[in-house]
Amino acid sequence: MYVVESKGGAIACMLLALFFLGTWPAVLTLLERRGRLPQHTYLDYTITNLLAAVIIAFTFGEIRNGTPQAPNFLEQLSQDNFPSVIFAMIGGIVLSLGNLATQYAWALVGLSVTEVVTSSITVVIGTTLNYFLDDKINKAEILFPGVGCFLIAVCLGSAVHASNAADNRAKLNSLPENNELVAVKGIAPSSGRAYASEGGPKDVENGSRMEEKAKAGTADFLLQLEKRRAIKVFGKGTMIGLVITFFAGFCFSLFSPAFNLATNDQWHTLKKGVPHLSVYTAFFYFSVSCFFVALVLNISFLYRPVLNLPKTTFKAYLNDWNGRWWALLAGLLCGFGNGLQFMGGQAAGYAAADAVQALPLVSTFWGVLIFGEYRKSSRRTYVLLVGMLSMFIVAVGVLMASSGHRK
Repeated sequence: MYVVESKGGAIACMLLALFFLGTWPAVLTLLERRGRLPQHTYLDYTITNLLAAVIIAFTFGEIRNGTPQAPNFLEQLSQDNFPSVIFAMIGGIVLSLGNLATQYAWALVGLSVTEVVTSSITVVIGTTLNYFLDDKINKAEILFPGVGCFLIAVCLGSAVHASNAADNRAKLNSLPENNELVAVKGIAPSSGRAYASEGGPKDVENGSRMEEKAKAGTADFLLQLEKRRAIKVFGKGTMIGLVITFFAGFCFSLFSPAFNLATNDQWHTLKKGVPHLSVYTAFFYFSVSCFFVALVLNISFLYRPVLNLPKTTFKAYLNDWNGRWWALLAGLLCGFGNGLQFMGGQAAGYAAADAVQALPLVSTFWGVLIFGEYRKSSRRTYVLLVGMLSMFIVAVGVLMASSGHRK
């Protein structure tokens, strides 16, 4: 079994995890904005998310010979470690619920704000729990000021969303009333195709369309986006998106402490002589529970959709190949990102590993570059956005500086 032992190796794992975990939300957001139903996308994502855990378990978890204190992955599957397995699976359940909520929050609130708010809540609650679970191996005088910076970032993120929503309403109000009504009511949702305003299908994989492409940030751009996206956001209040976002953040705040308990048994639930779960075994059980929760909920959402999405079927999902490869890629990115986060956390402390919650810096980059978020917004929105990201950068630096070393 391969074990990350150095502080440098732990930080390298965190930085790579940061890129992966900041990129996969952008991929799923891209598919939703091109008209693919989130139920279809998330089912694909779930498959490769589990596959990543299996790959990690049979590679890193089986490298070198195991010892009685640190057995390899396959050896641990038959050991009496049920209490730790339960903690790992609880972590997977809350992560799955959080990920499921965010795929709707991205549409309602925007990729950047969703990631900042959920990540900040994760740090404020989760990092505090991990600090005490890890027997205070992180420097408290550095760690908790960083947690405070994340809390400020949550407040600024909510303000950014409210300001940007007001900007978008002002842009739409400048258009003739009938144009907006067409955007809200004149759309025929579809599981794999989106339709341009002129009529006729648009390929969601290539993004081609019959109508002329509007400039990002304009009212016409917002109308075109509303026509082709899967989740219709016009007419939905700001509060709905924020409630979903805060729920997701609360779920995310619990998965890392649960995983910490699974691998380090701070509550002494294992029988005497039973070794702790390795990161790889715990991550396997974690991902299995995440998979089954996502599978059950998303299949139910096919037939009982939320947020006025159209009904679909499992057969329609199997036949929907538009964007499938992107969704499968997103699952791999998320799976490997989570695995690397846990590998780094086991070495340097899970509180410090929460520095990967800097993923909104990556997501905001993709949001601005690919989706045109905040283009042509008000000065107030830009000031709040810069303040939010600046506070976030400070918070992440402080959190990584608090890294300790597990004995």
